[in-house]
Amino acid sequence: MALKKKPVTGMRDILPAEMQIRDYVTNQIKETYRSFGFTQIETPCVEHIENLTSKQGGDNEKLIFKILKRGEKLNLETAQEENDLVDGGLRYDLTLPLSRYYSNNGANLPSPFKALQMGSVWRADRPQKGRYRQFTQCDIDILGDASNMAEIELILATTTALGRICPNNAFTVRINDRGILKGMAMYCGFPEESMDQVFITLDKMDKIGLDGVAAELLESGYEKESVEKYTKLLAEVGDDAAAVRSLGEILAEVMPKETAENLSYIMDTVSDVAETEFRLAFDPTLVRGMSYYTGTIFEVSMEGFGGSVAGGGRYDKMIGKFTGVDTPACGFSIGFERIVTILMDQGSSVENAAAKKAYLIEKNMDADRFKEIMKQAMAERKAGVQVLVSQMNKNKKFQKEQLGKEGYTEFVEFYREALK
Repeated sequence: MALKKKPVTGMRDILPAEMQIRDYVTNQIKETYRSFGFTQIETPCVEHIENLTSKQGGDNEKLIFKILKRGEKLNLETAQEENDLVDGGLRYDLTLPLSRYYSNNGANLPSPFKALQMGSVWRADRPQKGRYRQFTQCDIDILGDASNMAEIELILATTTALGRICPNNAFTVRINDRGILKGMAMYCGFPEESMDQVFITLDKMDKIGLDGVAAELLESGYEKESVEKYTKLLAEVGDDAAAVRSLGEILAEVMPKETAENLSYIMDTVSDVAETEFRLAFDPTLVRGMSYYTGTIFEVSMEGFGGSVAGGGRYDKMIGKFTGVDTPACGFSIGFERIVTILMDQGSSVENAAAKKAYLIEKNMDADRFKEIMKQAMAERKAGVQVLVSQMNKNKKFQKEQLGKEGYTEFVEFYREALK
């Protein structure tokens, strides 16, 4: 039987043209984040199954690629449940592996620690356009800093990177705080034990609208008075720092004063300091699905692309689940695959790339002549030119067309004998 040439479902081969864009985006991200003092790290792609299923990752825990035990540890005959067969899994994001990494290596790291991590993650999701079972994530995190300086630095770094990579795409940073989410729900009379369910419904706002949220809350059995008060508050609140302060006054009896003050300070500072042009807006409907968020949350939407292209927030309780001592932590993740998709759809090319030249050599070239050609190629490479040396095909036109798709703009043909 012939071997299968297509990738496994949900995985894909990446062709040279896209790989060039991916390399460009990677380099821009790394250069930008390093300029903000972030240090690159790497964690294993395989994590302990106990960590991956610790109820930190929300619905992602249903999508884990689990790994069977190996050798003598794998005993199918005596296994009674899944845990008897599985001891590891492929990571579904980079945040939980980072928390384990910091818990294990924190004594040898500076405090606060500014981490940059890029790598593949895996989710057994339903494949569709722009959604794969293996994809790249790009995270920056600040660990050990409880102040709002962490949020400010993360937003500034991420927006600077996005501005450099997609200078022609307008984007909006939406920001909220889990404390404000809770405060608004309590103010409107929702029971505290129902908060998570209320937020799940609120998170559907972009799909079903405010009326849809109200209808679903009523169908779930919540008091009509609470639902009407909640939707009225959501509809009337503004989206700037002043609106956050005003909301803080309204929620003063159910929410600490510093929650609104902290968020408004972040917004004011980012707006005054940022060099990249973007819109910063308070969004009281922003929820973020991951259960580990504890405070500030943010998300970026970009013109011409449905859905978010970046997101993150504060998760001050996760590291404590490893060490027993809570450690302040906040992170921002760029949707690497979505950014690449935007650039590919726009037909973007890599700017300021080295000149690309192709040497096409006729077959059976004289040895001495071939050496001279190779010396010439080496000299050009030393001077910063990207030189491809390849045998000349019979169909030169098609060969040049294919190389042109990879960015080659100049072709030099070498023949055994001089053309007359």
